[in-house]
Amino acid sequence: MKNIWVLAMKELRSYFSSPIAYIVLAMFAVIFGYFFYSATAIFVDYSMRSMMQRGVAPPANINDFIIRPLLMNISVIVLFLMPMVTMRLFAEEKRSGTIELLLTAPLRDTEIILGKWLAALLLYACLLGISALNIVFLFIHGQPDWRPLLIGYLGLLLLGAAFLGIGAFISTLTKNQIIAASLTFGVFLMLWVMDWVSSYSTGPVGKTLAYLSITTHFENFAKGVLELKDIIYYLSVIVLGLFLTARSMESLRWRA
Repeated sequence: MKNIWVLAMKELRSYFSSPIAYIVLAMFAVIFGYFFYSATAIFVDYSMRSMMQRGVAPPANINDFIIRPLLMNISVIVLFLMPMVTMRLFAEEKRSGTIELLLTAPLRDTEIILGKWLAALLLYACLLGISALNIVFLFIHGQPDWRPLLIGYLGLLLLGAAFLGIGAFISTLTKNQIIAASLTFGVFLMLWVMDWVSSYSTGPVGKTLAYLSITTHFENFAKGVLELKDIIYYLSVIVLGLFLTARSMESLRWRA
């Protein structure tokens, strides 16, 4: 465990010693800030109109009107930004030639993979922290329900961890970071839209593809609903991604 943590801290410092972390954090802050401001402005306008109409419109709920759409918006932003984080995990090591040093270090493949994955997960947690700073204002000026919010953030954490597991595997397949990012985004997008099949196919294939879709399982988290099947799904994707990464690392050792 100590080796994993040391490698994770080293990898996390490397993110912040390059422009990648700052670009990702800045892009997320700007995009999410815009979504937050727009959702809040629309909510305030809706509430004012309801008061002027003397209760003609139903009272607005902060969780339904602001928080749930924001959680879905974060998941969309993550879809685009995570390839920028995962593209360098192993592709950069292969490009610079340091992958041989890493493979010959007194570390197990599992420690290397978990260390790099944990570093990327910590960077992703920083993104979620930025969004949480905005949502704090909702608690200062309103009374949203915190329990669905925590469930939603748990879903975002599992979603990001699953993406990072898949991205780590794809990063081991090439030494070109642009190719790694493009392939990762393509896979993420396919997992995102896979549930569209259920709109025109109700057979076993349609149901299977809908279940495999990332969005199918995140919707419950965004609603504040915690179900075991959704947690198991994300944990399974994480384990599968890291397992494939380990097998790819093993093949690199044999080729070396």
